[in-house]
Amino acid sequence: MQKKYTALGLMSGTSGDGIDASLVYSNGTDHLEVIKDKYFEYDSPIYKKIHSLKEKIFNSQDLSRLSKELKDLERKITLFHAKVVNDFQFEEDPLIGFHGQTIYHNSNEKISIQLGDAKLLYQLIKKKIIFNFRKNDIKNGGEGAPLTPIFHQLIATQINIKMPVCILNIGGISNITIIKKPIGSDEIFSKDIGPGNCLIDTWIRKNSNEKFDLDGKFATSGKINKIILEQAQELYSNRENKKKISFDTSDFDISFSRGLSLEDGSATLTDFTASILSESLSDLLKKEHKLDTILVCGGGRKNKTLLNAIIDKLPKNLSLKFIDDFNINGDFVESQAFGYLAIRSLKKLPITFPNTTNCKIPSTGGEIIEN
Repeated sequence: MQKKYTALGLMSGTSGDGIDASLVYSNGTDHLEVIKDKYFEYDSPIYKKIHSLKEKIFNSQDLSRLSKELKDLERKITLFHAKVVNDFQFEEDPLIGFHGQTIYHNSNEKISIQLGDAKLLYQLIKKKIIFNFRKNDIKNGGEGAPLTPIFHQLIATQINIKMPVCILNIGGISNITIIKKPIGSDEIFSKDIGPGNCLIDTWIRKNSNEKFDLDGKFATSGKINKIILEQAQELYSNRENKKKISFDTSDFDISFSRGLSLEDGSATLTDFTASILSESLSDLLKKEHKLDTILVCGGGRKNKTLLNAIIDKLPKNLSLKFIDDFNINGDFVESQAFGYLAIRSLKKLPITFPNTTNCKIPSTGGEIIEN
């Protein structure tokens, strides 16, 4: 019988609004139990600083130019993570899967920067930490993302769903995992397929006092500007780097919607996002003739207007279901994944594969701090 470990996965996504924390129990291969999930919202200064800095970073030179501000923010984010860990009650010390806050990801430059000082966090919590999950993948020629496909394969196996199946995660960026066989095989394929919440969230943040479009209410009350939408779609179709399999939020911008009202801009950006995702899904799934089910997770699944627009544009033979319908909390899939990936990293098992990140060989995970 394989040894099982308790791990606390900590994930702060591209929305930069807070930390998802999940306590899991797993052997790092074919078994996982979720003990507890909890969300911790960043205070306003951290939230605002994350987004103000992200909007100033366009290349690796900007990272150097803004190093002092980034270091200060990293310390604040790390202190916040320590509070999150100390908020949990543990029967025994868990392994900590510490992802940190992505501030810059560029697959062309082979750079992926997550803010979070693992050494400082260890000093504050005195628990074994796994961090820097993307390092080995990038070293082995991968793009450093997506990292969750092996976990998607595990949960698809545990719920005994018919395969092949597609898991669509709509976070700040949207990615898919196509799972052909249960955990233990290498028949999984994954890639980022376009924006998720990032364009809509940025528009709402810049044009209102809200952080996101709750239930898609602004988009629902607005009108799509067809001319602007068609121009944006054409520009996106003719973009460079079409073969990238991982994106950063900086790969997308809202400049084409400038001048629209809050509601019309929301409607146009929502339909633009839906058109990219539905087209990408349709193209990919044409190759998988037996695939008829898409399981949706991530915060974007709560935007009813976005989800309905995606459904309307998809082939009618595809069934789109919430992963929550299978007793999996769709808000915490990624934080649960980083608990699981921490255990795999501890056991020196691969977390990324050629068909998930384009790495040359299956690659093990993060670094360990334990003293």
